[in-house]
Amino acid sequence: MKAVLVFVLMGLVLGTMGMGQVLKIAFDAADLKTLDPHYAAATMDRAVVDMIFNGLVRYKPGDITVLEPDLALSWEVSEDGLVWTFHLRPGVMVHPFAEMPEGYELTSEDVVFSLEKAADKNRSAYAGEYVGMTFEAVDRYTVKIVLPQAISASLLLPKFANYSGGFIVPKKAYEALGPKFATNPVGTGPFMFKEYVPTQKVVLIRNERYFRGAPKLAGVEVWYMPDVTARLSAVITGEVHVIEGVREQAWVEAVKRYPDLTVDVFGPGETEVLHINMTKPPFTDLRVRQAVAYAIDRSELIAAIGPDIAEPLCAAVPPYLAGGMTCEEVAQKGLLYEVDREKAKALLAEAGYPEGFEISAYITERASYRKPFENIQAQLAKVGIKLNITVVDHSSFHTLIRQDVNPLVHYEAWRPSADAFLTRFYHSASRVVVGTKPDTNFSHVTSVDGLIEAARYELDPEKQIELWKEAQIKLLEEVASYPLYILKFVFARTKKLDYGYELKSSLALYPPVNELTTLK
Repeated sequence: MKAVLVFVLMGLVLGTMGMGQVLKIAFDAADLKTLDPHYAAATMDRAVVDMIFNGLVRYKPGDITVLEPDLALSWEVSEDGLVWTFHLRPGVMVHPFAEMPEGYELTSEDVVFSLEKAADKNRSAYAGEYVGMTFEAVDRYTVKIVLPQAISASLLLPKFANYSGGFIVPKKAYEALGPKFATNPVGTGPFMFKEYVPTQKVVLIRNERYFRGAPKLAGVEVWYMPDVTARLSAVITGEVHVIEGVREQAWVEAVKRYPDLTVDVFGPGETEVLHINMTKPPFTDLRVRQAVAYAIDRSELIAAIGPDIAEPLCAAVPPYLAGGMTCEEVAQKGLLYEVDREKAKALLAEAGYPEGFEISAYITERASYRKPFENIQAQLAKVGIKLNITVVDHSSFHTLIRQDVNPLVHYEAWRPSADAFLTRFYHSASRVVVGTKPDTNFSHVTSVDGLIEAARYELDPEKQIELWKEAQIKLLEEVASYPLYILKFVFARTKKLDYGYELKSSLALYPPVNELTTLK
């Protein structure tokens, strides 16, 4: 009898081991904002939707320089470049939900629905990416996309990748859940939504029917911990397995001293930019905007963060993207705005503000936003600009800046191309509140639309790059924003965690967790 009991217990233990473990990851945030992938913008939201949804194509895990098939097995383009046809992978199952407890097979009907949703400004924050496109379900597994004008594959495919509007939202689930979808998402990815506890966590469980194979983990818990001390303590004690770190040199070096932890510093990083609202006085005056630029010393910001974590950014598009500009190129144009506070004071006086002025702005509690914004606050004070800061939770910050309340917006982001950077931050259609496709044009600049559009449809790569750079020069001349630096991502994890791939870069703003991720 004892032998039988021991055998049963051993079987239970082995069975439990076979089921995998639950990975716990903690983010620098107080709560989520939305789990609708077509609105998800903040780090903690992008991470969760990345585990739940798929795109037609995907960035290779750990390397965003490579695109590969995902929900689509293959695709082709017509000779005139206007028609793209995607052939879907059969047998992909949508996660179960209350109305369909067994789930259902994803088809072209779902893909067309999702793309039309992504293109609708009333149902998506990324509508600007899909202007003029039409989508058609040719048959159960074939989707045809017709473009208003031909664009290169390097610009087209990222729009349908596992990022932002490219995530495919299943039609029946979205229609059944309605507004609840934002906190009860249903997708096709390796993990399924189970539970959301406000201000605490999101619980995901393994998708046994995932088309790439059942995940090795039993599930994932995403915890919200805005206090970095609490996060570090949690990963040291084993309460969680991976945490969002602090993107500062000192923090990285301190955590490396713990023998059981590994620090991951990876790209592509995020551009850190101070957007200047050109419609709010006194920033309607070019001289005031120039004064802000001359008042800021980006080298001081980088020194505070650390050379391993940050590198200078001098234009709207980072230099390692096609069409990006180096600081040397910007300097050659005389638009580097190297710190000159006496010149800043003179410009303010010329604009009618010899004693400076006072403004107020909101900033998120997230350290990567708050600390540099406080540094900018101190730098601006040296030329007489008093910046009053109100700190709010990260979700509220994203809501407020999209309501156009801030005269200055410190924003960090990564986009997959020069076109995406310029369109979403500087095309008039993307202006917050008033744009036809509101997105993240916080400066309300309207002068580079023609250059952005001409570059988008230019099939000659060299001419396309020239147009992108011309747009950036125009933006620097107008001081629509002041590019600060590129900030790499920093996460710390237990050495027991294996992501299942080599981590070089990630557009999901965290080290992606997928079906290959394991805990020893």
